[in-house]
Amino acid sequence: MEYQPMAEERRAGNRRPGEGKERNYGLYAAIVFLSLGLVFLMVFGLFSLASGAANPFGKCVAVVEINGEITTTDTAPSLFSEGMSGSYEISKRIEAVGRRDDVGAVLFVINSPGGSIVASDEIYRAVDGLEKPRVAYFREVAASGAYYIATPVDYIISEPNALTGSIGVIMTTYDASGLFEKIGVGENNIQSGAMKDVGTPFRNLTEGEKAVLDGIVQQAFQQFNSTVIGNRGARLDRAKYDEILDARVITGRTALDVGLVDAVGSRDDAIRKAAELGGIEYGGDLPPVCEIDVSGVQPGLLSVSGLLRELTARESGYSLEYR
Repeated sequence: MEYQPMAEERRAGNRRPGEGKERNYGLYAAIVFLSLGLVFLMVFGLFSLASGAANPFGKCVAVVEINGEITTTDTAPSLFSEGMSGSYEISKRIEAVGRRDDVGAVLFVINSPGGSIVASDEIYRAVDGLEKPRVAYFREVAASGAYYIATPVDYIISEPNALTGSIGVIMTTYDASGLFEKIGVGENNIQSGAMKDVGTPFRNLTEGEKAVLDGIVQQAFQQFNSTVIGNRGARLDRAKYDEILDARVITGRTALDVGLVDAVGSRDDAIRKAAELGGIEYGGDLPPVCEIDVSGVQPGLLSVSGLLRELTARESGYSLEYR
């Protein structure tokens, strides 16, 4: 009887040498490719969260950190502070956060002494225009302009010992006439009006010039004051509030007593409050967070460009600040 190979043997006999191994290698390659793809997606997702892109995992609390002096121009990192974007860039990033579907609420972590009135107004408008629940958290310092930009939010939490308040306006000029006289330096101006050289360091202000500049300062202060009263409303203790309108700095505890903040607590407390206001459901201790980067990467203060920027900023001789 003639031997008839079984079907399996026939198939094996028709294989080319090494064909089974080739199929195994192909399977291994497919597994490795899929694994690398999954790893890439995970890394990309984490990078997207860190850079402020859309969160693929559901609603989150967007955390916007505002650190350092508030300026209209980018602030370069120095030996003593990190760099920071100017107010226009910050305001645009805040507006972009408001358009994100994955953001359920926004937390502003503020650590700033204040700064330019124009810059503060620019950020204030972006914060005020957000159509999402907003919480502010005062980390260490949130004074003057930094407090101003926080007033439109729904809830303010401060560290108990953070410094805040300083509700006031300042304009600074310099009189170096005595020094210039000693070293024999003078100034000759040809000007169209008597007050065209207001703020020059070559002489002191006249009484008339002081009156004009004081009017500008008081106008800006009235805007600051009315903004605080309008946004805080019945939460303010008006008698205690009037006492601190000498622009004094106060602690978070005192600010709670005055009604400038709604609670004292930690950053985690602020994150939970934002999630509560945003209706974000979560398991565990804290809700998911989306970090929004508004920091600037600029040349250091001791670089040539940094020094030129500082000199240019002070060229006018005076500036108006919430500080």
